[in-house]
Amino acid sequence: MTRVMPVDKRIAQGAATRRQLLDVAARLFTEQGYDDTSIEQVLRETGVSRGSLYHHFDSKDRLFEAVVEHVEENVAGELMGAVARQRDVVRILRAGCARWIALAEDPSVRQIILTDAPAVLGWQRWREIDERYGFGLLKGALEEVAAENRLAVADVELVAHLLLGALNEAAMLVARAQNPAKTRRQATAAVDRLLGAFLQE
Repeated sequence: MTRVMPVDKRIAQGAATRRQLLDVAARLFTEQGYDDTSIEQVLRETGVSRGSLYHHFDSKDRLFEAVVEHVEENVAGELMGAVARQRDVVRILRAGCARWIALAEDPSVRQIILTDAPAVLGWQRWREIDERYGFGLLKGALEEVAAENRLAVADVELVAHLLLGALNEAAMLVARAQNPAKTRRQATAAVDRLLGAFLQE
């Protein structure tokens, strides 16, 4: 008589398999880039069957998109951790910006988020994902600043986009720099000055 696995156990096993696929794929995409990473490598390193992988992700692109979200979630956690001890809304904003620039030195952020994601997913899809994580946090922080009358409410959307562009370009500079630590310090100071130009402190 065939025994049927309980539903809760199947769900837990499915979640564990999905997590394993994401962890291994994230490592491979980080080390090799999107183009040089194959589904076969992911299958070989996880020991997961092709059918099981395609149950969770129906293509390499879908797997990569899920990895992008996975890394973005980790980045959001890092940003929240960086501002956890701050109470002043402007200090929260400044600390979050500085942490994002510093994260450009993280290999996964550099390769997956800054290099491959815009090209593989397309600009629009990449931005849609970012709006739920990094950009969403940035805009929320600016709204808090505006609520304390330290930024014009009408300027929140514009400043959010201008600041996002500056932060991403700063992160790209750090990611590609021969001396990342020095470039990070310079970029952080420059973004801080830009931010100061908008704030009513």
